[in-house]
Amino acid sequence: QVQLVESGGGLVQAGGSQIISCVTSGGTSSDYAIAWFRQAPGKARDFVAAIARSVRRTYYADSVKDRFTISRDNTKNTVYLQMNMTKPEDTAVYYCAGSAVVNYYTLFTRPHEYTYWGQGTQVTVSS
Repeated sequence: QVQLVESGGGLVQAGGSQIISCVTSGGTSSDYAIAWFRQAPGKARDFVAAIARSVRRTYYADSVKDRFTISRDNTKNTVYLQMNMTKPEDTAVYYCAGSAVVNYYTLFTRPHEYTYWGQGTQVTVSS
């Protein structure tokens, strides 16, 4: 059974940085495209960033482009989201999601395209 576990959330001041992690177990992390989504209270779950099996293939939502960086370390079965220049509107529960893919450059941006989900980690950006 594949499991995704997020960690690293917490409170950060606006303009500051935070890194959150997603560890994959029960499967080979390198076989999966991984994405981060976020959900603020009363709002839909929004796409944030995704990374394909190839680390050269990444994709970002416009709202986080040039501020957030997604990366992966397959030796640790871990995907990271480095959050810089944070804003209060980045406050949300952040979820990682994964799906096994064959093509090294495939990634997805919609929640229904991902098979496995973590429980989420809260990130709060104070103004």
